[in-house]
Amino acid sequence: MGMFHKVQVGEKSITPIDWEMTPDMTFGTFESWGGRERLRNNDERIYYFFVDNWDDEPKLRLMERAVKHAKIIATIDAPPSMVKRCVANQGTASIFEQSYAIDDEIKNWLIKNVLDDGDTSLIIPSIDDVLIEEDMGPALPHLADVESDLERINFSTKNAIINDDQIEDVIKKHNFFDSYLNKEGHFENVLTDSGDGLTVTDHKTGLEWQKGGIDIASIRTMQKAIKEVNEKGFADHNDWRMPTMEEAMSLMENKANEKTIFLNPCFSKEQPFIFVAAQRKPGGYWYVDYKQGRAFWSSGTIPGGFGRLCRTAG
Repeated sequence: MGMFHKVQVGEKSITPIDWEMTPDMTFGTFESWGGRERLRNNDERIYYFFVDNWDDEPKLRLMERAVKHAKIIATIDAPPSMVKRCVANQGTASIFEQSYAIDDEIKNWLIKNVLDDGDTSLIIPSIDDVLIEEDMGPALPHLADVESDLERINFSTKNAIINDDQIEDVIKKHNFFDSYLNKEGHFENVLTDSGDGLTVTDHKTGLEWQKGGIDIASIRTMQKAIKEVNEKGFADHNDWRMPTMEEAMSLMENKANEKTIFLNPCFSKEQPFIFVAAQRKPGGYWYVDYKQGRAFWSSGTIPGGFGRLCRTAG
């Protein structure tokens, strides 16, 4: 049984499956120098199953992971009741962690039904290359249509350390909506079309935002990607940065749009949760999750985070 099972994903035969790798081990393996021995070969790939509980219903996924690479390559059509039992057994301590190691029940089911010569119809490959035009909502007003004497709120742009007992105050200070900590919150943006097709400007905060963003990555890869964005001069600017917690929360809408994210539809749904310039004490990184409508922290038990960059508009 050990390490030598294989799984067929489309035309690709993948082996071995790493039964020891779990989402919480990925931080020590791929992103830090502690924990499990770090992989130093960027071409080496690790494959493992995990339970993805980020959407309304938990799913069993197959992850392809490397030092600079994280990709869900397949979803397994597993019995929903079995996957839900795995989630239920995580307990309330895992409320902010939504990627879980599989349990023995799931492992044994995979070996019996899916792996080696099992039923390949239960393996649903991820689709990368199908381009579907996203609905970006009604046209935004132009700058000329915005009142020039609008009172502006200026947030700090500095990286922060936020303790668990401080996050509620950060959110409630400006009445940001958070589905867990401030359900009645609402921050009124004044979003306008920047005119370049790539960005929007919020004249309430003086911030210019990417309408899209950066694909999922580790924190180190994200920092490198931000540097590359600035070197290329995205939208003719080179001062793009990761938003602070307050800046990222200022975009949070108090109800989900038709794309099922808590954002104005002018923003892409392809960056459902993003890194912010805030770390947690004693450990971990803070994120803003527009899919679930909340701020959360993770110690590294998810593959990483997406990026939606901002800059202070002139």
